[in-house]
Amino acid sequence: MPGQQPNFDIAVLRTLIAVDELGSFARAAAKVGRSESAVSLQLKRLEEQVGFPLFQRTGRNMTLTDAGDALIRNARRLVELNDEAFSALPTASVAGTVRLGVPPDVAETWMSVALIRVARAYPAIRVQNVVDRCPMLMRQLDGSEIDIALTFATERATDATWSTKFPMCWIGPRGYSRSNVSAPLALAVFDPPCFFRAAAGTALDAEGISWNITHSSPNLMDLWAAVTSGLGITVRTPIGLPSQLSALDARAGLPGLPTVAMVMKQRGNGEATPAMSRLSDILIETLEATLDAAF
Repeated sequence: MPGQQPNFDIAVLRTLIAVDELGSFARAAAKVGRSESAVSLQLKRLEEQVGFPLFQRTGRNMTLTDAGDALIRNARRLVELNDEAFSALPTASVAGTVRLGVPPDVAETWMSVALIRVARAYPAIRVQNVVDRCPMLMRQLDGSEIDIALTFATERATDATWSTKFPMCWIGPRGYSRSNVSAPLALAVFDPPCFFRAAAGTALDAEGISWNITHSSPNLMDLWAAVTSGLGITVRTPIGLPSQLSALDARAGLPGLPTVAMVMKQRGNGEATPAMSRLSDILIETLEATLDAAF
């Protein structure tokens, strides 16, 4: 409607406060559970909304402009009121333990933000985190060893509580270039089974590009370290990349990749408990906000 009063996004205001407190997009991204590029995009959209630049670079740090200084005082009040409103809700009756399974990518990007929200809104809900690779999580879900699994999949599942799709991408060190195109392409990947690994091989084979696996690991941090040190490039999602890595564009001469689904499922041996339902709602809200900012 014309003349409608604009509304601030509380999640974006939290990011604004984090950048002010920590002095950089990278440190703020780690605190709020988003990628550095997502933080930058959030603040760019906020600046477009208010019509003024909010930060200026001072040496290596980001400092507030006059407009940013004026906004952040009210931003802190809005965030505090939001949290107080949630805390005042009659949520004490929602209690219980929920066993939540997530892959390492998710655990390291936005899970802490979601769990903080759960603790504030529903202090009687206890979340037991299980961080593992997707095939293992699905086996645990089928065996009712966990209550909710959030995993990557090749396609959206009809029995999913929630799902979405986003792109896979080639990932390498910043400034990566393929210097010798006649040599096999070096890949750093997860141990099988892994459909990111499978997607990389399928795409390269389709283009007739030879490749070798030079590093294989079951651990995400180990995989990032291998790519950073130049042992090989990899395929993952563009969410939560370490600052020293980047998604490779078409100039790298690499083939296109398919999309990947993120799927949330609940155990199938009974109705969801109130605690499971509340946790699922917050997980979905947090993830959708993260994806909106990233894409």
